[in-house]
Amino acid sequence: MPTCSRCNQLVDSQAVSCPHCGNELKAFGHPGIPLYQAKDTTYLCDRCIYHEDDSCNYPQRPYAKTCTLFHDKSLPLVDEWQFSPPKYKGIKGIQFWFSANRGLAIIILIVIVSVLIAVI
Repeated sequence: MPTCSRCNQLVDSQAVSCPHCGNELKAFGHPGIPLYQAKDTTYLCDRCIYHEDDSCNYPQRPYAKTCTLFHDKSLPLVDEWQFSPPKYKGIKGIQFWFSANRGLAIIILIVIVSVLIAVI
């Protein structure tokens, strides 16, 4: 369970506002839009990846205390494990390659059969 950035009390992950202090936790009152909030005297822009690459168009930049687009620059944008194929060895690896490249395998098979027919 996450904690409230103002009172540090545990709150439900779908809570729109903190039941203890009333702090707004979700942007625009929608439970699906997270609202990132800076602690005390810090700003979110100091550690945001969008501020660093100058792609942020948020009007409060570079002094934003709350933001819906914040992403910590020390974290990757996308988890690398989502795009790396599984590492199979032996027969499993060959089966995985054929299932992932079915069209290419069919073309290679047609070329091999054509060459064999031309030679014989």
